[in-house]
Amino acid sequence: MVIGGVLAAGVALTVWWNPHAGGPVLCPLLALTGWYCPLCGGLRTVHAMATADLAGAWAMNPLLVVALPALAWVWLRWLIRSWQNRPPRRAPPWLVPAVGVAVLLFGLARNLPGLQEYLGPA
Repeated sequence: MVIGGVLAAGVALTVWWNPHAGGPVLCPLLALTGWYCPLCGGLRTVHAMATADLAGAWAMNPLLVVALPALAWVWLRWLIRSWQNRPPRRAPPWLVPAVGVAVLLFGLARNLPGLQEYLGPA
């Protein structure tokens, strides 16, 4: 419950703050190298999703547009199971390496000149 409250407060703060209005570069990788990390555009993605602008969210970070609802679903299932005093389900052993490879490939692809237009934060 506390995690959900903190996340909801963070989303509300992001909607109120509006990261589209500018501000400092928060990503250390982008600031040091000029390369987009897999999470670059994340605050703007959260803002766009919270204000029902899915096209804008997709333009900022397509990986997060897919991952955030999936993570919300997993967290909700875990929360329901914990309320029912049922043990948590174990993730399949291939899941963590597969997600890691997908995030790494996305991070590399969004910095390629031909794909940066489609995968980089707009």
